[in-house]
Amino acid sequence: MAERAMGGKGSCARIVPLLLFVLILAGCAGGPGASGYRGGNIAGNWVSIQRGDTLGQIAKQAGVPLLRLQRFNPGVDARRLAIGQRILVPTHRERAPGSGPYRYQVRPGDTYSSIAKRFGSTAQRLQTANPQFSANALNVGQLVKVPRGGSARTTASTTQSSSSTASKPATRSRTLPDPGGLPSSAHTWHWPLKQYEIARAYGTDAHGTLQPMLLSTSADTQALAVADGTVRFADSMRQLGRVVIIHHRDNMQSVYALCERLLVEDGDKVKQGTPVCDVGYRHDTGRHDLLFDVRHGGKPVDPKQVLR
Repeated sequence: MAERAMGGKGSCARIVPLLLFVLILAGCAGGPGASGYRGGNIAGNWVSIQRGDTLGQIAKQAGVPLLRLQRFNPGVDARRLAIGQRILVPTHRERAPGSGPYRYQVRPGDTYSSIAKRFGSTAQRLQTANPQFSANALNVGQLVKVPRGGSARTTASTTQSSSSTASKPATRSRTLPDPGGLPSSAHTWHWPLKQYEIARAYGTDAHGTLQPMLLSTSADTQALAVADGTVRFADSMRQLGRVVIIHHRDNMQSVYALCERLLVEDGDKVKQGTPVCDVGYRHDTGRHDLLFDVRHGGKPVDPKQVLR
C-alpha cells in the first residue's frame, strides 16, 4: 500500500470542512449519526439543519409536537437556526412536560452527566430520580426521568433570548465533552481500502481548518468496515455524496464519504472487512476518492492513531 501525498485540490478540498461541521459521528457524539431531516425516520435521532429548515418542519416529519422538540433542545433559538446546527429529535416515547420531569430515552454514549448537562440538571438528581438504574450501566433505549434544573435553559422560553446571545447555541451544540483517551479496542482497526494512496493526510490546512483524511484508490474498489459495529447512517448528504457512518464499541465512530453506491443499510450489523460502499469517481480530481473520518465520542481523531 502506497502512502503518497497528493494535491487534493478542487471542489473536494473545498467541501471537506463541511464533514467536520455536519458530522459531529458521528456522531455523532456517540449517538446516531446526524443527517438532514428530509426523508427517513428521524424520531430519536440527531439531524443537522439545512438551508430553509424550520423546527416546525422537523417536528412534523418526526410526528412529535413542536413544543416537545423545542424543550428537547434547550438553548436553541428557533428563529436563528444555523446550517449544520444539530437538533435532537425526541421519540414518541419521550416527554417534556413543562413542570417536569422529562422522560428521556438513553442513546449511545449517554451518561447521567451528559444528560444532566443538556437539560440543566445534575447527575446526582438523575440518580435520585432513577434509583432502579445504575449510573454505570445505562442501556440504550432505557427511559429515565430527568428532573428540571430550574434554569432558563431548560424551558422553551430560551427561544426568546436576545440577539446578543442568539449566536451562541450553534457554538454550544458543536462543543463536545472530552471522551478521554482512545480505548484499547480502537488499536486493531484495519484500513478501509486494501490498496490506496493518501491524497491528503488528516490535519489542518493553511487556514487552520481541520481536514479529514482523503484516500485515493483504483476503479471498482469497495470501502471496508474498519471494525465491527452498527451502521447508524447510510444515505446521501449534501456535498458529500453517499455517506456511511458506523458506530463501534467504546463510543468510537467511522465515516465513509464520497461513495458511489451504498452496500449497507441503516441498522445493519457489520463485521470488520464488510464492504460498505463502492468508492466514487470524482471529476474534479480525476480520481476515485474516499473521504474517511474517525471519531471518538464525536470528536475527530487522526485515523493513523487507530488504523493498522
